[in-house]
Amino acid sequence: MSTSILVVDDSSFNRLLLKRRLSELGYPEPEMAVDGREALAAIAARRFDVMLLDLEMPELDGIGVLEALHGQPHAPPVIVISAQTEMSGVIRCIELGAEDYLPKSFDPPLLRARLAAVLEKKRLRDLADERLAALEAELESARRAQLSLVPRDFAGLSRGAITVAAHMEPAREVGGDLYDILPLGQHHLMFVVADVAGKGASAGMTMARAFGLLRAAARLADAAGTLPDPGALLATANEDLAADNEDMTFITAALGIVDTRDGSGRIAVAGHEAPLLLGPAGVETLGGWRIQPALGIIEGLAYASAPFALAPGQGLLLLSDGVTEAQDHAGALFGKERVVAALAGQAEPAPAIATLLAAVAGFVDGAPAADDVTVLALRRAAT
Repeated sequence: MSTSILVVDDSSFNRLLLKRRLSELGYPEPEMAVDGREALAAIAARRFDVMLLDLEMPELDGIGVLEALHGQPHAPPVIVISAQTEMSGVIRCIELGAEDYLPKSFDPPLLRARLAAVLEKKRLRDLADERLAALEAELESARRAQLSLVPRDFAGLSRGAITVAAHMEPAREVGGDLYDILPLGQHHLMFVVADVAGKGASAGMTMARAFGLLRAAARLADAAGTLPDPGALLATANEDLAADNEDMTFITAALGIVDTRDGSGRIAVAGHEAPLLLGPAGVETLGGWRIQPALGIIEGLAYASAPFALAPGQGLLLLSDGVTEAQDHAGALFGKERVVAALAGQAEPAPAIATLLAAVAGFVDGAPAADDVTVLALRRAAT
């Protein structure tokens, strides 16, 4: 591939000399700019593999050019050329991102060596950028595949007296959280929020596996005409996840089944955040259940479920610890108290989730997410 070189120098003699030296070294004819402004215009018009940049020019000097290019993604690597013996200007250029320095004697062996080194570094950077772009494309594809697993037609899933909504936001391209809402028979809905220990592609694959196990077990029971017990569903998933689990990857989960006619149901919790009741009286932790071991740690565990009942107008909310453990710039945690405060007066699923997520976003104020955020809510109609 031909090497594109930009020479920037206000001296016609130096430009001619560099053109000759480059030709002798086997490089193609460079593009020329007589000052910094022409150089910036040339760079805006096309990409160059390297720029030989004069330090001292009347219109816009080398330092000015580097300051203008600083941080730009497609700026070419720069070799500063100067006749100065005082190195302070060259040092400033290096601080601004210049790759190397070349005296204006343009000694052919030194010119060859500097160009070869800079072009090789650029080649390696370009290769790394290409591989990173390919990896990011694969991760984005995996993200879309993961998000396609979870249901989003909440209007279609809401039935009887029960309305539902949920939201999942991975901290990375592929996350380790899961929610699911699955109709069972004519009058029941299974709902679950789960969280894999860890993040990234491995966590996403483990969660996809758990997703399939829970759905398959629930559908098998439904096909047999029986209503599955949430504890039995967790136990089934645990047996598969715990087998040959050498790295001890575990999943926390809260899984329930609700009767869409009257809001009654059963719920099982495996090492997960406590379910919350939402209603006119405020926000409170759902009672009557107990935390059991996370999934994937010990084979042969029996998981128990506990009954619950939603009064008319009352809601139930499940969340992952990415909500309570969201951190601001100082490392402070959002915490359960802020969750309760954000949800005060909320009962409708979609508005409750939106209000909670807005409170989390305001708290972290742009700080990088440390964990995936998942929230699911359901509500029994008031009448």
